[in-house]
Amino acid sequence: MLGGVLKKCLLILLVVVVYQNWGKIERVFNPSQVVSEQTRATAKVVLYATEWCGYCKQTRRFLDQKGIPYQAFDIEKDAEARKAYQALGGAGIPFIVVNGTLIRGYDPDGILAALK
Repeated sequence: MLGGVLKKCLLILLVVVVYQNWGKIERVFNPSQVVSEQTRATAKVVLYATEWCGYCKQTRRFLDQKGIPYQAFDIEKDAEARKAYQALGGAGIPFIVVNGTLIRGYDPDGILAALK
């Protein structure tokens, strides 16, 4: 009985570790998705989002996993950010500006393409 509990605990621990390190694991199996150090250093990424938006959270997680530096602005809490968002033609969230390219919605492939 104790062995079964131990196996379940180890399995849960393994799942948590894999989840937390998925970005690193993904790079091993999908090297075309790797963002170079030079690209990271020159990337200019601005994210207009809200706190409650699920796609905004996915976008933040994607950028963090890829190690892409970005500035995030909450368009509900920051009036200046809201004005900048509207001036860019913002409609919907997340709204991402990657090296001058406007990306609407959660679009990992679009973000990677704009970085190159």
